[in-house]
Amino acid sequence: MLGVRGAGLAWGLRVMTQAWLRNSGALALARAAGTPRARHWQPSAGPGPRRRRLSLSAAAVVNSAPRPLQPYLRLMRLDKPIGTWLLYLPCTWSIGLAAEPGCFPDWYMLSLFGTGAVLMRGAGCTINDMWDRDYDKQLTLALGVLLCLNYYSIALGAASLLLVITYPLMKRITYWPQLALGLTFNWGALLGWSAIKGSCDPSVCLPLYFSGIMWTLIYDTIYAHQDKSDDALIGLKSTALRFHENTKRWLSGFGVAMLGALSLVGVNSAQTVPYYTALAAVGAHLAHQIYTLDIHRPEDCWDKFTSNRTLGLIVLLGIVLGNLWKEKKTDEAKESMDSRIEN
Repeated sequence: MLGVRGAGLAWGLRVMTQAWLRNSGALALARAAGTPRARHWQPSAGPGPRRRRLSLSAAAVVNSAPRPLQPYLRLMRLDKPIGTWLLYLPCTWSIGLAAEPGCFPDWYMLSLFGTGAVLMRGAGCTINDMWDRDYDKQLTLALGVLLCLNYYSIALGAASLLLVITYPLMKRITYWPQLALGLTFNWGALLGWSAIKGSCDPSVCLPLYFSGIMWTLIYDTIYAHQDKSDDALIGLKSTALRFHENTKRWLSGFGVAMLGALSLVGVNSAQTVPYYTALAAVGAHLAHQIYTLDIHRPEDCWDKFTSNRTLGLIVLLGIVLGNLWKEKKTDEAKESMDSRIEN
């Protein structure tokens, strides 16, 4: 009798263990795919036949890809490109600032850095999730993009690989992994300028790099508040756990530092009215984002996090228009000089 009960108990434990492993595996795969906690619940489609809607969203493109490729595309976060945007935008700022007065940014460099951002973001996510040989091909392709640049930029880009590889370990070591992410994600602020000019101008590149780090501390702290409960349970660290209820004060400080650094960039690169107008819009965006943030609602944290793509595009627009304005200003100065000479 005891043997039968023991066998039954062992069978029950085995079934429960298998179910727990299946659920844990599903959770791990969901996190590897970059699914935000706030998006777990979805409304029912209702009764009746389902119709496939035509969509050009990144998620729809990934879903339409061949099934064997879809897990890898999701592992690279191609269905949620916000991370790629946040990696790419500091590169565009730097490329735009390095453009000649009155000219648009170099389109070839923008496309090259866009390709590199996709590849490096994918490699970084794979390293973060797998920590094995599966990211070798992505890193090789990213290095291929890097080799299209000048020698100075190749050396500068190669120097960032240590940050790319070690960042995933930081959340196990320090409560400031977002700072490590900022150092990694904004390397393009240095690289974009050097790719155009052949070397970095510290008076422009360093404050631009610093502003990007402050920006990353803002948006990734907001993102980390979605996962803070689970992170605390499994022993991972983040600025969200470090700041707690003081998060808004810290974010406000980072926002002021970001705007101050961007203002210094404008002064050192002889920027014009459109640039400073864009900075005013960025300040308003940050103020609204931080003031209305509810760190206890994952849905709101996700919305605020993704809104930073708009913020980054505002900065880029200000840089481009400010640079085009320089031509107009130069022409007016020439006309004034010519009229003085004639008189």
